[in-house]
Amino acid sequence: MKFEQHLPSELLRNYISHYIIAENITPQIYKVFPSQGLVIGFQYLGKLIKITPNGSIPLHSSGVTGITDSFLEFQNAENTGTVLVYFTEIGFTHFCSTPAHELFNQSVGLELLFDRRQVEELEEKLSNCFADSQRIRHVDQFFKNQLKQVVTDRLIVEAVRQIYASKGAIRIQELIQHLGISQSPFEKRFRKMVGTSPKKFASIVRFNTVLNSLDSEKSLTDICFENHFFDQAHFIKDFKRFTGDTPEQFKNNSK
Repeated sequence: MKFEQHLPSELLRNYISHYIIAENITPQIYKVFPSQGLVIGFQYLGKLIKITPNGSIPLHSSGVTGITDSFLEFQNAENTGTVLVYFTEIGFTHFCSTPAHELFNQSVGLELLFDRRQVEELEEKLSNCFADSQRIRHVDQFFKNQLKQVVTDRLIVEAVRQIYASKGAIRIQELIQHLGISQSPFEKRFRKMVGTSPKKFASIVRFNTVLNSLDSEKSLTDICFENHFFDQAHFIKDFKRFTGDTPEQFKNNSK
């Protein structure tokens, strides 16, 4: 499987974290774990389906997936290729007028959010490319064209920074006190820009901190308490919700 990272142009780097070119020549079922930003995918080869408890759902050739609070399962057909666009935590709102929280736990076609003609033109360009560098240039130009003059909410940027600084362990009431704002307007502004509530976002940050810690020689008990879980039962329950496995199962399967 090919999974190569590319950086956006300098103009977009505050809003798009990176691009990924993902290709697979054989059919495969795989999991995608929650990330801290929204993701757009442009399918230029093959087909993808989303696996749900109620059956399989074919994905749009171009679509966006909002922030999720659990893992997702996908299956690719033979010979698939996708350009994935990973937004920064506050990036999506600089391209689309749809509030980010309306896409929470959703996967929708891009033509519902952007001009259909422009999306179709990009899809045609991507299908005619012979090199990854061409695909990245076309996608980058598409988002340059979509970039809006939106004032960045500095208070939410600071909230995101403090959540990262605490590795997702900060209490939301403590965060609100630090920022000097009341809870209701803060949560509304945070959800609109980031795509989920501050509490859920913090839990995703903490999960990804745990995930990165599993590569170390630390014991699961140490990882549990370093990340401020009340007990191992709470730790296992949260981890399984995000991955479908217990921490021990996940670590053993990764060897």
